[in-house]
Amino acid sequence: MAGKIMNPLLKFICALLGLAALTAVSEETKPPVRLAIVGLVHTHVRGFLPRALADRQVQVVGIVEPDPELVAQNARLYKLSPNLFYATLEELLAKTNVQAVATFTSTFDHRRVVETCAARGVHVMMEKPLAVNMEHARAMAAAAKKAGIHLLVNYETTWYSANQAAYKLIHEQNAIGDLRKVVVHDGHRGPKEIGCPPEFLQWLTDPVQNGGGALTDFGCYGADLMTWLMRGQRPTSVFAVTQHLKPEVYPKVDDEATIVVTYPKAQGIIQASWNWPYNRKDMEIYGQNGYVLVPRNNLLRVLKGDQAETETTVEPLTGPEANPLSYLAAVVRGELQPSGLSSLEVNMIVTEILDAARESAATGKRIDLPATARPTAQSR
Repeated sequence: MAGKIMNPLLKFICALLGLAALTAVSEETKPPVRLAIVGLVHTHVRGFLPRALADRQVQVVGIVEPDPELVAQNARLYKLSPNLFYATLEELLAKTNVQAVATFTSTFDHRRVVETCAARGVHVMMEKPLAVNMEHARAMAAAAKKAGIHLLVNYETTWYSANQAAYKLIHEQNAIGDLRKVVVHDGHRGPKEIGCPPEFLQWLTDPVQNGGGALTDFGCYGADLMTWLMRGQRPTSVFAVTQHLKPEVYPKVDDEATIVVTYPKAQGIIQASWNWPYNRKDMEIYGQNGYVLVPRNNLLRVLKGDQAETETTVEPLTGPEANPLSYLAAVVRGELQPSGLSSLEVNMIVTEILDAARESAATGKRIDLPATARPTAQSR
């Protein structure tokens, strides 16, 4: 009798196990997304490239870099064939059937990469921020819309499990009531102080190539998180103060910036600095009746009403939204629609905030934003 009762249960369990195994095999047998790396002058490529080479979801089919010294250095470091490298993006697109590119150029060159790739129907993920200014951002958005490609912006903080958990607490559980204030701290001791290589420093500390200094480099993180937490709402005004605390080190760009973004019922304070005594990417989120603090990428401290503060370690993210490679692969395959922190929509607002912050810092005035964003012009 017991055997007859157990048989259906055993069959059900076996069916579930078989389905799980089939799903795992299906994931492994999907053809990898054909990916190219464009540029080796952004130091974040040193983390991205080895992961891309090891990830089964993508196949690195080419790397674009005109500097022969950087080519030789990276070929030696990652044991890559010289045949994988191309001097120009046009040569790569002509000789490979690439589906997407990950861009590690200067921020100024993002526009050129996007417009060139859009003409060939190739999706683009770029390292933060999206663009040096709204003129470039609008041109990129227009090119992407005309070509029907996706533009994604990669921020390290997008993949912080604690940030994602904080969002759910606030918007899905309404744990602290309506948002009232968000304070975001980002930065480090300075790019030169932490040992960034010369090819990175050359453009990172150039006001044209980077669009600014610490304001752009780290202000974009806070603008991205704030816009996401506000569910894509544009601020009504932006006020910013920048400083040159180390003019002998960074003569051309700011190394300290504070940006205040104002909404009808909330305020964001973005503290971007090349003068912190240690590396930091953390934030404080305050609601009507509590707070959520994110001191580390996997740690939350939460206070609700009169309750005692609780501390939680958050498990790493899983699935297609666990890291930039899985996210990019899912978007290219049509399995996921871009949204949130990486999306073009959010990052157009990020660029608008940074543009207004630069203007405010230069003029000493608060910049009031129009009620609606200026429409994106159509590509010619």
